[in-house]
Amino acid sequence: MVQDSSASGTRPQPPHGFDVPLWRGIAAFRIASLGYVVVLVIQHHQLLARPWVAWALVVVMVAWTVVATYAYSRPEMRGWPLLLVDLAIAYGCLLGTGLAVSPSYLRMAPPLTTTWFAGAVLATSVLRGRRWGMTAALGYGAADVLLRWSLDLSMTAATPRGVVLLLLASYALGYMATLATESERRLAQAVELEARTRERERLARSIHDSVLQVLAMVRRRGDEVGGTAAELGRLAGQQEVALRELIGAPQPASPESPGAGTDRELDLRPLLRAHATERHSVATPPTEIPVPRNVATEVDAAVRAALDNVARHCPSDTRVWIFAELDEGVVTVAVRDDGPGIAPGRLAEAAGDGRLGVAQSIRGRIHELGGTVTVTSEPGEGTEVELSVPLPAGT
Repeated sequence: MVQDSSASGTRPQPPHGFDVPLWRGIAAFRIASLGYVVVLVIQHHQLLARPWVAWALVVVMVAWTVVATYAYSRPEMRGWPLLLVDLAIAYGCLLGTGLAVSPSYLRMAPPLTTTWFAGAVLATSVLRGRRWGMTAALGYGAADVLLRWSLDLSMTAATPRGVVLLLLASYALGYMATLATESERRLAQAVELEARTRERERLARSIHDSVLQVLAMVRRRGDEVGGTAAELGRLAGQQEVALRELIGAPQPASPESPGAGTDRELDLRPLLRAHATERHSVATPPTEIPVPRNVATEVDAAVRAALDNVARHCPSDTRVWIFAELDEGVVTVAVRDDGPGIAPGRLAEAAGDGRLGVAQSIRGRIHELGGTVTVTSEPGEGTEVELSVPLPAGT
């Protein structure tokens, strides 16, 4: 017995900006750091040489935090101009500490900008990479040394500690940003590849249902008639081979959505009953089978492809039965014949040869709907193709 069953997988979603959480984290860091700056100013207020300068720096940091949070949230604004202004304000506020505090302040506490300065360094790492971020961190160390030198103070162990922490943070965040960018790029490529593959399969089904069927019939009838018709059949066979090779080539994704207009429901029964002939029997339930338009169209096309396979590969007196039912939100259509059946391994061999009747015209269509296809056959006892499609909730 030959039995082939498959189901659709989960489709990847398009990328949404993997660096968004990083920018949100930096914004939260800036806001939290402002609270620490205010605590420092209040706690060491008696050590401030010019308290009004200190509070002016706090106001500048608050205002820039608001502006930077908004600006970095807009992808079109992230660039060198914004980054240079960010670094300039950070270094300016750091050096401005020398105008606000007395030398004794820096012996007991860090500069007024303290951890708030790291926001600009982290933004540099995310936007320009870890090397630029580490360069900004080293610049912090140089500015701190310059600040202490202007107040006739020697460098303490706090300065190299702060620089080391900034270097580690900028390296780690820059590395994460690089991974996020690469992951987003690869996901975008995967989404594009899936779109190209789906369009290729759609074209393959369309070609198989029309052009290839006609060319195959011309080739077969030409061989039977002979003479001039045989030459015509040979040319038709060459064109059939060329088209099968074209089906396997990448095609650009269609700008139109294949699911457009799929919200309208149709009764599946009339479409199936249209296939009834002297040798085709159709059995449907007495009540409607309401399905979205795209589901009805694709299921009907898959049934037509199954009937075409019977006409091509079975004797002319082969009988076919088509059954349909709707049970618990799943539409099931079975196409059963009393032909010679399918030899073991024949479906895989046909797909390898580029014959896509089952692989694309039937299975590909149902997979696009999220359904399954089961082909059951035994030599001498006919073939059954069962299509199962779950309907969207609310249908």
